[in-house]
Amino acid sequence: MIHIVLGTKAQLIKMAPVMRALIDNNLKYRFITTGQHQETMTDILSNFELRGPDYSLHDGKDITSIPSMLLWIVKIIIKTIFNRREIFGGDKSGIVLVHGDTFSTLLGALMGRVAGLKVGHIESGLRSYHLLHPFPEEITRLITFRLSTHLFCPGEWAVNNVSQYKAEKINTFYNTLSDSLSYSHGFDKNIDIKVPNSQYAVATIHRVENIYSLSAITRIVSTIETIAQHIHIIFILHKTTENKLKRFGLYNSLNKNPNIEFRGRYDYFRFIKLISSADFVISDGGSNQEECSYLGIPVLLLRMATERQEGLGKNCLLSKFDDNAIQSFTKNYESYRIKADIPPKSPSSIIAEACKEFV
Repeated sequence: MIHIVLGTKAQLIKMAPVMRALIDNNLKYRFITTGQHQETMTDILSNFELRGPDYSLHDGKDITSIPSMLLWIVKIIIKTIFNRREIFGGDKSGIVLVHGDTFSTLLGALMGRVAGLKVGHIESGLRSYHLLHPFPEEITRLITFRLSTHLFCPGEWAVNNVSQYKAEKINTFYNTLSDSLSYSHGFDKNIDIKVPNSQYAVATIHRVENIYSLSAITRIVSTIETIAQHIHIIFILHKTTENKLKRFGLYNSLNKNPNIEFRGRYDYFRFIKLISSADFVISDGGSNQEECSYLGIPVLLLRMATERQEGLGKNCLLSKFDDNAIQSFTKNYESYRIKADIPPKSPSSIIAEACKEFV
């Protein structure tokens, strides 16, 4: 049997087209959630017309702090040890599909191995080759590579990065996010969202290394305020980011800036429509880097290093927080716009095909 274990909103966005591909191929799957982002899953399931989880390891509020995350991890490990038969329905020959580089990824892989099942890692082989950038994601990936029996890699570069591991490597050529975007385009005309009449950029910041220290988050705020001198910015505010801005006394200066507009997080389809009409995107997220690459939208990446190749040297500037580079991008962002990149074959269908042997 096929088991899908995930826990974050970003994971579900990228795994939703895999679930749809399994459905289209009449391949039954069991959907298990770790509950890391339990409260924000419903809108994505609705977007992609998918059923809810078959089993939930955590039914509380979203995990948004380090103390709550530590308790959540311990709780899930205990549940896995004592309830693995219930979690995986007594299956002894199936595969557990995990995605990406979150704690839910690592927990899912560990759960699969404890239950004696195969483990398939989707979006495998991505590396920044900097253990602290991003942290802890780079370390999570390295451990997950070793736990996995099947590595689904989005391109030859990713395949080469895991060549030393014994697991079977499957090249999906593109990230499953490209399928998520294709699916969203089918609903574009029916999506109503408030978009400024003038030029605007969209900002979204959430990475641990950018918001958990005063110096890092101050640098982010300073950068956004400088860019806001030239263009209106819609700042999509993650709850954790909002909490950190308030804790460090930086929220009010952004909130009072007439050229910075705070908005809450959107469902996936509305977010894609918002960035599709934007002049450029400011982000520290790897998924946003990929989305903008496939859509051809200029993106300023506020990171020191990235584990992804999409868009680098084309529509994406890896800033490394270089003020001159950021200023140049802000003045010349239109030169970063490229043609949309459409995959010749669905990566999700490649994954579904590889999973047929486990049904």
